[in-house]
Amino acid sequence: MATTRLRLALRDWDHVMPLITGAVRANGIELDLDLRAVTPNVLDEPDIDGGETSFSRYALGIAGGDDRLIGLPVFVMRGFRQRCVLVRADSGLTSPAQLAGTRIGLTGWVDSGNTWTRALLRDAGVPLDSIRWTIGPLTAGETGKDRIGPFSLPHNVNVLGEGDSLTTGLADGRFDAIFTPFMPEEMFGPDSRFRHLYRGYPGAEEEYFLRNGFVPGIHLLTVKREAVQGFPGALDAVSAAFDAAKHHWWSRRRLLADTTPWLLDQLRHDALLFGEDWMPYGLAENKAMIEAFCAELNGQGIAPEPVDAEALFTDFHQLTNGAS
Repeated sequence: MATTRLRLALRDWDHVMPLITGAVRANGIELDLDLRAVTPNVLDEPDIDGGETSFSRYALGIAGGDDRLIGLPVFVMRGFRQRCVLVRADSGLTSPAQLAGTRIGLTGWVDSGNTWTRALLRDAGVPLDSIRWTIGPLTAGETGKDRIGPFSLPHNVNVLGEGDSLTTGLADGRFDAIFTPFMPEEMFGPDSRFRHLYRGYPGAEEEYFLRNGFVPGIHLLTVKREAVQGFPGALDAVSAAFDAAKHHWWSRRRLLADTTPWLLDQLRHDALLFGEDWMPYGLAENKAMIEAFCAELNGQGIAPEPVDAEALFTDFHQLTNGAS
């Protein structure tokens, strides 16, 4: 049988670099990784076989009966969300409970990361419909991201005008806070106009992990169904290759721990807190996280009906079991 070749598009996450350099190779298939500046829209690109996909958009697609993509429980983007809430440096806001009735800008409504961030407000007892939300780019001139998609917006969600940005709106007082997965450049300087809502966000994030048992998954790998028909072992091979790359990357970082002067100490701290793998792949390892996310999609009104968490990975489970 001919070797399966899969072209996957995704961003240049550090933990996939061993697959790019050839330090790690997939077993029985050829992986061609196409690195992107922004997350690809896999279904819109006929020249790729799969890639990095928004967890929310994948889940909504499956719940709506679109089975063109097979999701792998390989969450290439994960992250706590407490760090993602910014306020002005002179703001008196210090907790999510204080955001009721405020004006918040965010980078997209159905985005997986923003769904997890809004979950923090719901957990603090904040009604999401009490907030005036506005969608827009973090900084002016950003392109390449579909911030709305084919989804209808709630009545209390608006869209920024052309040329405007979340950072501008926060700085000039139109927003009380903004949600962003990535930090504006000025956050890395001494004179930033902004700060994190959670003044001690690492501690808040550790508490979240100890209470919930997971780091939120944001993006996962998907493969087009047509690309793996007739190759039942392909999904297992992809998952194993990405897992091997992740662990190879970690082992190299422990040896060459100079990304920051204190990375070695952080790596040790992380290992003691999370165990060997803070971003595990696999269905059993992610069961609680997947179920919590599906509950939020429905609880926030993004999915009008409850989302069956098990149905999201039925094909992966069947194909990988069949391959074994």
